[in-house]
Amino acid sequence: MAAEEKEFGLGEGPAVKASVSLRAGNIRAVRERVGARGFSAYVDAAVERQIERDLLEEALQANEDASGPIPQTLRDEAADLFRSVKAAPELQEGAEWTGHEAG
Repeated sequence: MAAEEKEFGLGEGPAVKASVSLRAGNIRAVRERVGARGFSAYVDAAVERQIERDLLEEALQANEDASGPIPQTLRDEAADLFRSVKAAPELQEGAEWTGHEAG
């Protein structure tokens, strides 16, 4: 049985060659970021992240279907928290991580 025919979980199993078509601009951007040797690993990681996002979205939708929509006040609070974390100085490009320890 070939490796691609076996059942592996997300992020598991050996690398298997696959032919995909990508837009030229995306190919250029990936190569500029990781070089030719890191191309497959970069695309593989991107696919894995997208599947994880899809699964999360499905879980959120199932939760909303079972429990009703998330109140707008909680959505706003979550959006504010996300923006504040994203804007934290230690997360800005070029910033050095100071190692905030949990106490």
